[in-house]
Amino acid sequence: MLLILAGEAVFILPFVLTRVFRPTVLEVFNLSNLELGTAQSIYGIVAVFAYLFGGPLADRYQPRKLIALALWATALGGIVYGTFPSLFILKILYGYWGFTTIFLLWAAMIKATRIWGGETSQGKAFGFLDGGRGLVGALFGLLGVFIFSLFITEAIESATFTERQNAFKYVIWITSTIVALIGVLAWFYLKTNADDKQTILEKITLQDIKKVLNIPSVWLLMIIILCAYVGYKTTGVFSQYAKEIMLYDDVSSAKVGTFLLFIRPIVGVGIGFLADKTRVTFWLVISFILSSFGALLFATGSVNPNTASLFFLSILITATGIYAARALYFAAMKEGKIPLTLTGTAVGLISLIGYTPDIFTGLSIGYLLDNSPGKLGHQHVFLMLSIFSFIGLIASFIFFKISKNKR
Repeated sequence: MLLILAGEAVFILPFVLTRVFRPTVLEVFNLSNLELGTAQSIYGIVAVFAYLFGGPLADRYQPRKLIALALWATALGGIVYGTFPSLFILKILYGYWGFTTIFLLWAAMIKATRIWGGETSQGKAFGFLDGGRGLVGALFGLLGVFIFSLFITEAIESATFTERQNAFKYVIWITSTIVALIGVLAWFYLKTNADDKQTILEKITLQDIKKVLNIPSVWLLMIIILCAYVGYKTTGVFSQYAKEIMLYDDVSSAKVGTFLLFIRPIVGVGIGFLADKTRVTFWLVISFILSSFGALLFATGSVNPNTASLFFLSILITATGIYAARALYFAAMKEGKIPLTLTGTAVGLISLIGYTPDIFTGLSIGYLLDNSPGKLGHQHVFLMLSIFSFIGLIASFIFFKISKNKR
């Protein structure tokens, strides 16, 4: 429970609040889509190096210490975030969060989950991790919407800029406090049952890195995660689509973002059980088929204010595919014959390529939306998603065939 709680809490400030409150964030920080994407790309640039060096760190130190430090450091950033800083300071803050969330936490969280899953339950372990993280994100989203609406005394349509900003400030402060408290719990109670001798190396050698890079599944996972993560980053656009295209108000569009988060735990847990009964790579293929189809529904312009049911159905299909892929890609490490002791190093190397969407997706989305305002810009965004989903489908199918031959 603590692993799941900590694994999502650390990303609430940099990403979940923006995903739920994107229109509000753009307004109260006085940002364009491209400017927000630029700040998030700074996070991605720092994260690329953090993945590389943070991976071996997770093979040398206990996960609970790294995770707790990450939570405390990230919560400190919330103090700056709550002052609604300039774009320049916001870029520095996102770079700082790239270090605190990735260098300290990411590989440690993945390794702890793999240890937890053992020999027979990798699908369930990673399914519960991502599904549980989705539930935590959804609950934070609900809490944020509640706090935001609590401090808006007038009807949301007539609330002034200052009222919106003050309400969102309380959302940031309360969230930061909760994240810090979760760090305290993680430090004292987040412990694995595995023997340190079996899971922690005294040092990481160049030979270990070469050994990881010689595993074919490592390269396939780089592509699979890159494509799946483009999908995950694109889910932040749904609340903005609800406001700009479906014509919802700020609170209603935030509720759409929160609804999206509640899909994630259901999909994560369900797909984890299915994967352990069959094969992880088979369900990776299915997940990319779903995300490709759902993205095409938006890309073709079929979803508009007169088709509310289709809007939610399209969200459901797209999000199911995206969250299923996200829940499973690291669960495929065992099927890909990646050694447990080198999990952190493998995660670092895979993530070096797999999470580059942190650099370019925000910029791409911002450019596409600002360059073609309105529905056309959103269609371009979802066309981009459908292309990456198709590439992920091909890589997953190759992984499926390779692992089948090995078996």
